[in-house]
Amino acid sequence: MVLLDSTIVGAALPDMQQRLHTQLTGLQWIVDAYVLLVAMLLLSGGVFADRFGRKRVFLAGVMVFTVASVLCSVAPSIGWLITGRVVQGIGAAALSPASLALLAAAYPVPQERVKAIGLWAGFSGIGLAAGPLAGGILVDVFGWPAIFLVNVPIGGALLLAGLRALGESRNPSAPAIDIPGTVLSVVGVGALTFGLIEGGSRGWTSPVILGSFAVAAVLLAVFVVVEGRGSAPMLPLRLFRQRLFTVSNAAMAVVGFALMGSSFFFSQFFVYVQGSSILRAGLQTLPISLAMVIVSPFAGRFAARYSFRIVVTVGLALAGLGLLALGFVHADTGYGNVWWRLAIVGVGFALTMSPLTGAAIQAVSPREGGLASGISSTTRQIGAVLGVAVLGAIVRTRESGGASFEAGLNSAFVAAGAVTLAGAVFTGLWLVRSKPAEVSGPQAQTTDSPTITTPS
Repeated sequence: MVLLDSTIVGAALPDMQQRLHTQLTGLQWIVDAYVLLVAMLLLSGGVFADRFGRKRVFLAGVMVFTVASVLCSVAPSIGWLITGRVVQGIGAAALSPASLALLAAAYPVPQERVKAIGLWAGFSGIGLAAGPLAGGILVDVFGWPAIFLVNVPIGGALLLAGLRALGESRNPSAPAIDIPGTVLSVVGVGALTFGLIEGGSRGWTSPVILGSFAVAAVLLAVFVVVEGRGSAPMLPLRLFRQRLFTVSNAAMAVVGFALMGSSFFFSQFFVYVQGSSILRAGLQTLPISLAMVIVSPFAGRFAARYSFRIVVTVGLALAGLGLLALGFVHADTGYGNVWWRLAIVGVGFALTMSPLTGAAIQAVSPREGGLASGISSTTRQIGAVLGVAVLGAIVRTRESGGASFEAGLNSAFVAAGAVTLAGAVFTGLWLVRSKPAEVSGPQAQTTDSPTITTPS
């Protein structure tokens, strides 16, 4: 349900723009309001679940997410819809880590736990793949509110089943909630996102935009100081002293930036540039989702056999080349010359995500594996927030300079591809400079890495 909601919205963006009479900035906020809250509260959600009870936090997350979905579906304006998306993000940040913690507690035997979490990741993959098609069908028949109403029966069934079937568990020694770190991260990244999204329409040198960037810089600097001095920080900075941990999270941020930032425009390209219907556009975006679902289960095996850095470098290079190729697609380009570009992007990113998560976990001690996995998911989500904001700013800047929407999209895809290729070069160069012991560390871990919290 959580992952479906992150992909199904993309199919509905053209209908939202027409019915809510909003511009590109409004569409960016519809996506980023959700992703921002998930990114900033994901780590705290896991701590909440351990401290106050995983069943309790899971059911609370389901209830918040479901109620917020209703609020989104009846939103009379863009402001109300963005508010609903914020609340949805809060629910998802509680729901996702609590669901994984419940599975881990229910299956204490490692072999059974791996199978259970594998099914968890598999169903998440179904949500990822079903989003564009389900969104296209629902919007075409009922309009954009239907993409949120689909969560209501699922949420209701989860609440009833969860109350009866789930057992409560908690970790009495869980750390305290890092309230200062959580607040500083939410407001700091939120101010940065505001500046990036609104800068195209308000002017990059306007006092409001410059002020938002200044506030973001100050708050994020204070966040680093607070986390460095805190006794139980939400983001232990000492983990980044491990080169493997730092590089894997930097690469994961690149994945989030390019994948989510480019996906934001796929349906808009097919509808506004090539004249497709919303239903057809949903079908046309399927190659990237299907490629990720098909290839992801094999990524860990490839990493174990060929070294995770080689697989990640190749994956980022493929994704970057695919995005660059999308930057040269035009209104008269036939779909037969488009789908394979999307598929290459999907294959490339599928090869990167689970090995990167496995590498981050392997870089820390076993007792901090869950924290490392959560940080990996968080960095990807932060990259996603910035990807939607930055690529959207590129499109708006090109349009304000007199270029067409098509030209703006081409520039955005090329920028996403360039960033991804830079990530591939960075990872590849680090591979050459690393010692043999560093290179071999994560391989064993990544064989099971698709089952870790990557889909959250």
